[in-house]
Amino acid sequence: MLQRIQTVWIFLSLLGAVFLFITGQDFSLFGPVPFISVSCVALVLLGFLSILSYKERKRQILLNNISMIINALLLGLLAYWLLTLPGGIDFPEKGIEPIFPLISVVGLLIANMYIRKDDRLVKSVDRLR
Repeated sequence: MLQRIQTVWIFLSLLGAVFLFITGQDFSLFGPVPFISVSCVALVLLGFLSILSYKERKRQILLNNISMIINALLLGLLAYWLLTLPGGIDFPEKGIEPIFPLISVVGLLIANMYIRKDDRLVKSVDRLR
């Protein structure tokens, strides 16, 4: 059942992680540590695991929640990085990197909403048997 609507939302969050990986290469808050790259790879792996565990809805919700926590941390770090950049440039002109974790969090929230809706539907059908 990969054709469910929550799979589309999880895939949207995967795209957010991939685009952050592509655009976030100039991020250096912790020195030479590739923090953005490692966290984006982890987000992509968690997303694929979440998509492939469509039969186990509780695990899918757990994986989505872990991805949301990582995305929220990335959002905070990127916002801090953008605010501490030197140069006197206004915030909207510095970069679009914080938009991608925000898109991912919103996509995962909507996916969890639909997963819970499916879970309630399956439980209601089981009661009728």
